[in-house]
Amino acid sequence: MPKIHPTAIVPDSAKLADDVEIGPYCVLEGDVTLGPGVRLVAHVCLMGPITIGARTSVWPYACLGLPPQDVKFTRDSVTPGVVIGEDCILREHMTIHAATQDEPTRVGDRCFLMGTTHVAHDAILGNDVTFVNGAGVAGHTVIGDKVILSGSCIVHQFVRLGRLAMMSGGTAVSADVPPFCVVNERQRLGGVNLVGMRRSGFDRAEITAVRGAFRDVFRRSLSKPEMIEILDERAHEFGALREMADFVRTSKRPICPGRDKPPRLGVASEAEVREA
Repeated sequence: MPKIHPTAIVPDSAKLADDVEIGPYCVLEGDVTLGPGVRLVAHVCLMGPITIGARTSVWPYACLGLPPQDVKFTRDSVTPGVVIGEDCILREHMTIHAATQDEPTRVGDRCFLMGTTHVAHDAILGNDVTFVNGAGVAGHTVIGDKVILSGSCIVHQFVRLGRLAMMSGGTAVSADVPPFCVVNERQRLGGVNLVGMRRSGFDRAEITAVRGAFRDVFRRSLSKPEMIEILDERAHEFGALREMADFVRTSKRPICPGRDKPPRLGVASEAEVREA
């Protein structure tokens, strides 16, 4: 039988595995499904439809499945809700909002979302994603496997971050970040996630190839077709370069520039200011 604290509010519609633990003052509403070993520590708010996978822990004041912060979404709008994977850790005051489209907001397996982080409506997070305190992604973002957002990072709506991408603390992007790349300042790629690639088992030759591609493609002022051509030429040898090529090919937004390319900051240049 699930272990439910007497102060918790749990509707009859909730589907709970036998070993679920629901702590003090938790509030569950609507179609809620909790898998084996799920633990709601205390003061957690869940609003269905929401499914939480096995062994995921949710810490105090986390709010999951609440309506999206979208002015087009009304009280009568229908949502597919939220789906959270297995073995996740969702810490204090973090939020995951329900979807506005046909597919639920999704969080993969083994994700670690620290205090006050935010996953907006219709976002998709892969597996083994880490958000450090205060990081947040806007609606319709797609975050690849093993991505790390350091403290207070911000990701614009509809942006994609490729596998093993990393953002340094306090940075923000409104353009796509290719796989294995590091954002080291606002809207700027600073290098390759060497530590992450080594920990993920990439050999030295493939890491060297990714570093060369970063230098020759993402730091130069090339058009998108030119970027794809260079990556495709080298991709037959290394799967990581094929992944980078496919990412650029399918991007609908601009690609974050490297150090030697003009920035995409969305602010007026000094010349434009003088002319004004």
